[in-house]
Formats: sequence, C-alpha cells, structure tokens
Amino acid sequence: MSEEKIEQDTGSEEPSPHRLIGTLAVAGLLSGIIIIAIYLVTFETIKENKARELRESVFRVLPDATKMQKLLLKEGKLVVSYKEEKGEEPIYAGYDDNDKFAGYAIPSDGPGFADTISVLYGYRPADRKVIGMWILASRETPGLGDKIYKDAAFVANFDDLAIDPPIVATKKGKSKPNEIDAITGATISSVAVAKIINKGNAYWVSKLPEPGNEPAYEVPAAHTASSRAVDTQAP
Repeated sequence: MSEEKIEQDTGSEEPSPHRLIGTLAVAGLLSGIIIIAIYLVTFETIKENKARELRESVFRVLPDATKMQKLLLKEGKLVVSYKEEKGEEPIYAGYDDNDKFAGYAIPSDGPGFADTISVLYGYRPADRKVIGMWILASRETPGLGDKIYKDAAFVANFDDLAIDPPIVATKKGKSKPNEIDAITGATISSVAVAKIINKGNAYWVSKLPEPGNEPAYEVPAAHTASSRAVDTQAP
C-alpha cells in the first residue's frame, strides 16, 4: 500500500471539529443533568439535617427548653414563622414542657482569627444573662482556636454570664459577672466570641419585648411534619 493511500486512510478516521464539539456538548449536558438529579435527591436530606442540627443547638443553649419556635421581627414586633423567608434574620424562642418561656436562642457571627465564626447563644431577658453558647461554624486553628467549642471549660463560661456591661474576655482570671476566661494560646478566638455575642446583644436586646411579654408558644392546626423543622420538641 502506498504512503499516499495510508495518509488518506488515516486522515479519514479523524473526527471533524463539529463532531468533537457535539460530543463535548452532550457530555456536558449529561453531567449537568446528573449533578442536578443528585442535588434534588439530596436536597431534602441536607435540609432536614441542618434543621436537626439547629434544633440540637437551640436546646444546648437553652437548657430548660424542650420546645422551640422560630421568630422574625416584623414591623417592630416578634412574630412566629413556620416558613423560610428571603433575607430572614430569625431568632428562636424556647419553652419548657408546660409551654413556659425559657429564653431566646440568638444567632450572631463575626470575624475570628482564621475566618468568620458563627455563634448561637441563649439569652434570658428577665435576668439579662447569657445562659449558653454553641459554635455553629468555625475554621479556627485546630488544637488552639477550635477550643472555643472543644474546651468544655470555655463553653461553660457562658452558662450564667451577665451582659451589663458588655462581655469581656480576660487572661487574668474572671472576677466579674460579665467576664469570661480566655483560652491560653487562643486569645483572639476567645475575644472574638465575646465580641460576636456583644454584637448580637447590641442588635437584638432593645428589640425584644419586655420580660413577661414574650411570644407564646403556639402550634397551628395546619402545622405539618415538614414544618416542624423550625418548631419542635427536644429529642
């Protein structure tokens, strides 16, 4: 077979640019469909897991609570909400077995040493005290900054903590009702948590109703299993 014939045969087997583009387009389309399908299948599971983690966090920071409901600030008044609203900034009210108000669980966030720290803390307005704290999200340095949620002694700082004057982290040993002990080697992260809670208080405390006038616990007749993600009982 001549060299010319071989070159012609070889050349005839090469796919055209249009065919290559078409193949890539089909592959991209199929990949997109698969990704969307996986997202749709896992979306509800992810949503339910996040709701469960939030409920557990609320009950951590409100030790007397066995029930909770989401609250939104609308026209200067806290109202119960059972659905997600765009741009919402919720807080959560906790209640005991007798539907007695047990405190608010307030989300707040701010800069830490490595990245943003998201905090949920319990607040009892009648005493003007923080009664619990839990870290919702953090990327602080492993072995140091991550002690803000791994160190039980540090977390316990927030079990009975006055907010007047604003909370202060100290390295000299707490001696006042508004002070917490900073973690050795993670002072920046410790101070950050105090500042984040102070930030939450600065925004929310003046907007809360007077003690004794908190929103009552309510469960509407149309309340379905799916909506219990924001209003449910402790496990």
